[in-house]
Order: sequence, then C-alpha cells, then structure tokens
Amino acid sequence: MTDSLTPVTIYTDGSCLGNPGPGGWGVLLIKGDTRKELSGGFRLTTNNRMEILAAVEALSALTRPCRVDLHTDSRYVRDAVEKGWLASWQKKGWKTANKKPVKNQDLWQRLLPLLQTHSVTLHWVEAHSGHPENERCDDLARTAAQGSGLPADTEYEKQA
Repeated sequence: MTDSLTPVTIYTDGSCLGNPGPGGWGVLLIKGDTRKELSGGFRLTTNNRMEILAAVEALSALTRPCRVDLHTDSRYVRDAVEKGWLASWQKKGWKTANKKPVKNQDLWQRLLPLLQTHSVTLHWVEAHSGHPENERCDDLARTAAQGSGLPADTEYEKQA
C-alpha cells in the first residue's frame, strides 16, 4: 500500500566531460527536513550511463520501500520507464525495436528491481534552468567527474 510508504523526494543528475569521457553522478535525497547528498564518478563513461546510475544509486540508498518522487533532467531515463521502453526491452530479450542490443543493459537491469521495490513517480526537470536542487545535483556530478583516481566503469569499458 503506497499510503503507508515513507515519502521521499529525489533529484538526480549525470555528467560527462566529453561523451565518452570522465563522468559523474549526483543525488539529493529529501525526507522531511533531512537532506542527503551522494555522488561518484568514473574515468571513462557516458552521460546516459551516469544519468541511469544516479537513479540506481539514489533508490539503492533507501533502506526500506518508499513512495518516491524522482526528478531527473534525463528524458532518456524518464521515457525508458514512463513510456514502457524498459519493459519492452526486457520482454524482447534486451533488444530494441530494431533488434539491436539495448545500450546500458547492465544499469537498466539494476534499476528494474528498485522500481519494483519502491513506488516511483518520475518527473522531468529542464536542465540548467536554475532549479536549485537540479543545479546542486549537476554540481555534485561535475565535481565527481573531475575527481582524481576515478575507478573504471568496467561494463562500459568492456564494450567500448
């Protein structure tokens, strides 16, 4: 029952310095008056991977099922879930309508069970439009992408 679930508001963003290039993700979790920031980065990745990973990391940080309003500036993430692309890809053995392998399958497969655990409503926010929480996530993601000693995004590097 979603009425008994704890409400949480999440903002996410991904960033890539070049595409591909060093990348980062940023998350802002808000529950009542409590705010928590998370971020991370990789030495070589893509912007889309960081956008998906931000959602994965945000939902993974929740310790119990929640009612989530997840705000993203990624139409790719929002549309994959809201327009049913994700479900279709899964049914088709992770192939697109053109019978090509779905990009970022490893991350989509991590996101799927999280979407089933939580009651998630996705909201699209226009990037770089002055929205304070989205701008904060963008700062977190860019800062993470600029970090030194970033780890490998091994799934991406295997395919690249």
